[in-house]
Amino acid sequence: MIFSMVRTQRTLFLLVLLGTSAAVWGVGTATAKECLNVSFPDQVAVNGSTLALKGLGLRQATALKINVYVAALYVASTSADANAILGASTPKQMILHFVRGVSRSDLTKAWDEGFEANAKEQLPALKARVEKFKSMMTDMKSGERMSFTYKPGSGVLVDVSGTAKGTIEGDDFAKALLSIWLGTHPPNSELKAGLLGGPCR
Repeated sequence: MIFSMVRTQRTLFLLVLLGTSAAVWGVGTATAKECLNVSFPDQVAVNGSTLALKGLGLRQATALKINVYVAALYVASTSADANAILGASTPKQMILHFVRGVSRSDLTKAWDEGFEANAKEQLPALKARVEKFKSMMTDMKSGERMSFTYKPGSGVLVDVSGTAKGTIEGDDFAKALLSIWLGTHPPNSELKAGLLGGPCR
């Protein structure tokens, strides 16, 4: 009888413990969003500021729509206006989670195309900084991340696979870089729509 009571108490304790754990994990799940099974938290802390996840977008390449990376945009305001986001002097962060391997040469080619398509008039003033930015690139493997963190007045901190590569100075460079995704000619329209709060597809 005593052993039976002990077992019952242990069972109740385990159920309470598991229930508490589930509640904790449930909160964690509820405060994250995902696309292609890639999760991002609802908020991140950047330079003492709390940024909210605006949206997730899927970068697809070629007519075959090959999935390349899931992008996450973190902003200080909730505006869905791309121009307002680009023009705001507030911290921002863009994270790219690669879902396939991409070579350094393909990355640099993509940056050239993106800057040309969305910041052509600014390129003469940005040329040296764009080259510095491209020099920070490496081959990316599936599962690795690249992030660009903008701090007003300081520029863009570039992090590749968990390694801080350095900072590209200038608010003008930050705006040009983010315009690759939020400008008038993003790599694919669904990517921009997702980053502004639409579905990630």
